[in-house]
Amino acid sequence: MQILADQNMPLVEEYFSEFGQITRFDGRSITADMLTDVDVLLTRSVTNVNASLLTQANKLKFVGTATIGMDHIDQTLLADKGIYFTNAPACNSVAVAEYVISAIYALSQEDDFKVQDKVVGIIGVGNIGTRLHAKLKALGIKTLLCDPLNQSDDLDYVSFETVIAQSDVISLHVPLVSGGEHKTKHLLNEHVLSALKPNTILINASRGDIIDNQALLSIMKQGKALSLVLDVWENEPNILTELLDYVRFGSVHIAGHTLEGKARGTFMLYEALCKQNNAAIKYQLSDFLPEPVIKNIRINQNFAQSDLRALVHSIYDVRSDHGLISNQLMVKGFDYLRKNYPARREFSAINILGTNKQQADQLSKLGFAIQNEEI
Repeated sequence: MQILADQNMPLVEEYFSEFGQITRFDGRSITADMLTDVDVLLTRSVTNVNASLLTQANKLKFVGTATIGMDHIDQTLLADKGIYFTNAPACNSVAVAEYVISAIYALSQEDDFKVQDKVVGIIGVGNIGTRLHAKLKALGIKTLLCDPLNQSDDLDYVSFETVIAQSDVISLHVPLVSGGEHKTKHLLNEHVLSALKPNTILINASRGDIIDNQALLSIMKQGKALSLVLDVWENEPNILTELLDYVRFGSVHIAGHTLEGKARGTFMLYEALCKQNNAAIKYQLSDFLPEPVIKNIRINQNFAQSDLRALVHSIYDVRSDHGLISNQLMVKGFDYLRKNYPARREFSAINILGTNKQQADQLSKLGFAIQNEEI
């Protein structure tokens, strides 16, 4: 097989070499002629797989995107051409949920509030929203859930208007839908943004177009008191840089970019290609993940709820990413920072030692691995 893979997708050679020759490509610069005689296309969200890209795809039989989102893929076109398509659902749901938790804790430290005193509205309760809800519940934080497309029987939902009116924190986790009954493009327009409570924390780690960035800039210039955490932006990589002056924490579309999240996406595409070709699945995710620099953390019996922030930030502090975009965006550019994003691990990479039963239960629900030596 001839396999064309995004240059920023990890572990492609490790997983796919047995299937054939691998060629890497720049996700934003791929051209139609590059797909001539290609059997497998492995891509990410920056590449639009559409009719113009596939004009010379004479052998293409498999397209996989190592992302949850699929708005960059013309699935109808692929189906019409008989090209198998798969994505990587939930591959980075843990990473994005941990990004949100890190941001809330960072703001709690800087603004001196207890996270348990805040009501978090989650708009979009799919893989990521569900994961975030469970982690916030483990922390004792009240949530309001809004999602007309994911009405799970075991969760309680409220209206969009209720989330906007009652939430202290709003975290967005919807796919980008440009039209129809459940349109999400500019879901947060000028009217909605103006209706947010003063001092609302607004977190967007879904798609940049969910928030009207020009409207957001306008109301911030007018003095609207919002704490903005933006990982995604309209018109990436050519983002509205003026908005950075009003953002508490910003980053370059990396909320899901843990080593585990990215590797999980690649593995899921490998698994799908194996199944399509009736090939044995020889490798697992754990086969290629490196040992974390810090593997074990021991806590003592004085560990309290107030210490959770320090534990979370010992693994990942969102403020380090804000430093990158604030200091280097204009010099190195959005895509460079995203491509060269430093290694980040999920909570699960760390063993927690010395816990009692109650601590172990909570930390396990947050995603940490528990060493059972003293339970």
